Amino acid sequence: MISALFAAPPRLGDVRVLAIDGPSGAGKSTLARSVLAALGPTAALVSTDAFATWDEPVSWWPRLEDGVLEPLSRGRPGSYRQVDWTSGAPRAGAVVRLPVPEVLILEGVSSGRHAMRARLSRLCWLEGGDEATRLSRTLIRDGPASREELHRWQLFERGWFPVDGTRAAADIRLH
Repeated sequence: MISALFAAPPRLGDVRVLAIDGPSGAGKSTLARSVLAALGPTAALVSTDAFATWDEPVSWWPRLEDGVLEPLSRGRPGSYRQVDWTSGAPRAGAVVRLPVPEVLILEGVSSGRHAMRARLSRLCWLEGGDEATRLSRTLIRDGPASREELHRWQLFERGWFPVDGTRAAADIRLH
């Protein structure tokens, strides 16, 4: 994956962008952290979990555009205010400052969305097993109190991914 990434040109100014997309519970965050560790200090990781809420699974995108993508495309540092989930409900969290990296790993549901594809160096789709397996993983991560919201989120994903064409557009597909 890393050699394929560096074989592709940067498309966000001088920044190469690797999107790691797929359904909830597929293992995207784990994969993204592994890629970040392999790339070292010239890479940065931004997760869509820092933006999305149960009620805003994808409509938060303009905040990422304005705070991160636009500045990086011009060779300037970016910043964003992440969503804080520590209270059990989303609220405004800390401001994250993002120096201009050589590689930006954009990870999470909708990170490889159609609107982003022209700026991606590579798009990785991670399937992560069947829906029941993925739900079990997310319940372990997020706790049993989130079951109803996670079920609703999976229903959203069933509609989002086919319409957006994310899986079909991926350069790299992992199961």
